[in-house]
Amino acid sequence: MSEPATVLADGRPQPIHRVKAEFFKVLGHPVRVRVLELLRNGERSVGDLQAALEIDSSGTSQHLGALRREGLLESRREGTSVFYRVKDPRTFQILELARQILTSHFEDAQALLGELGQPETTKAARRRRAK
Repeated sequence: MSEPATVLADGRPQPIHRVKAEFFKVLGHPVRVRVLELLRNGERSVGDLQAALEIDSSGTSQHLGALRREGLLESRREGTSVFYRVKDPRTFQILELARQILTSHFEDAQALLGELGQPETTKAARRRRAK
């Protein structure tokens, strides 16, 4: 049996920054983020996830496996079906915080674009008022 991902080959624990980087690396694929979003409202079967993701069974299994190995998902078997759910609801907080950060970034970029579209006289007047 291999060592957990948090332990180096020589038995020493990995530095926390490496463990965090691996965690975010797993979240760095759009299909995996989509899987987590699909599981926001509760567990779903592999077949249901595959249909929603519109990818083949091999791809679906690979992404589910990566999320499960990182400890983000749990599974259960019912007959011939396997159902997945998010292990820790704080995962959704991470996704929500990312959405908020991105929304803020896009709003700032939109404001800048709006300002670039204004005549120079309006921008100069705004700068004078800001001083």
